[in-house]
Amino acid sequence: MKSMKTKSVSSRIADIIIYTILTLFALVTLLPFYNILVGSLASARENALNPFILWPMEPTLDAYRYMISSATMPRALMVSIYITVIGTAANIAMTTLMAWPLAHKSLKGRSTLMFLITFTMIFSGGMIPNYFIVRATGLLNSFSALIIPSLINAFNLILMKNFFQSIPASLEESAKMDGYNDLFILIRIVIPLSLPAIATFTLFYAVGHWNSFMNVLLYINDPKKWNIQILLRQIVILSQGGIGDAASVGENFVIPPQGVKMAAIMFSTLPILIVYPFLQKYFTKGVLAGSIKG
Repeated sequence: MKSMKTKSVSSRIADIIIYTILTLFALVTLLPFYNILVGSLASARENALNPFILWPMEPTLDAYRYMISSATMPRALMVSIYITVIGTAANIAMTTLMAWPLAHKSLKGRSTLMFLITFTMIFSGGMIPNYFIVRATGLLNSFSALIIPSLINAFNLILMKNFFQSIPASLEESAKMDGYNDLFILIRIVIPLSLPAIATFTLFYAVGHWNSFMNVLLYINDPKKWNIQILLRQIVILSQGGIGDAASVGENFVIPPQGVKMAAIMFSTLPILIVYPFLQKYFTKGVLAGSIKG
């Protein structure tokens, strides 16, 4: 009885230590976001005087007003949303259509296809050959250049294939006995059962498209087609919010360079942070279930 009590006390102490460490890690993770948020709300004078602000003495929305005072930021935001929505939908559709047949061991040439898919995870042509291919196919300076070359991620494809393999084969056999074809089985049976995995990979693809930087830098020459990440780069390089129209926000308006940079970071980070909690609960179930079977 005494040993059980001692064990219980030691377990509680261990839990307290673990939760304390996790809380400290959480605070360290959240502190940069808090600093960016507070900095974007602080005045230009306060940002210049204080490198770290706990709370702005004179909160202001000047940085955000300046960001939306011209069409540059809203346009870049819409470009990012367009690329993310269309690109993610195309990624999920193509990954699903390729993973479903690969999940069947009866598929002819399955081993060869899996070898080629795995090979691309280790070796790739590189940046310059990819650029030449995009240019040769006429995709340069178009949104298609940001979507088509990366339609299927090999790692996500393998995980989704493994998830499909975890679905009981008896369901497919019963559906075929009732006269349903493969496409019907995929749409009406397999996909509804695979929603956790699909939700997980949707977020993976969406985050990749939203944070797309290098591909836009390489393939897009028209500034009107820049996404929010490229615009953020321009702001950081120039160290000025040279994207708005000071005349449209008033004569006495003072452009806050540091605040504009932090406001741009909030614009580029907040949308994906809003979406993440809704899909986060599917992560463990979707990814782990897809990694059990080989």
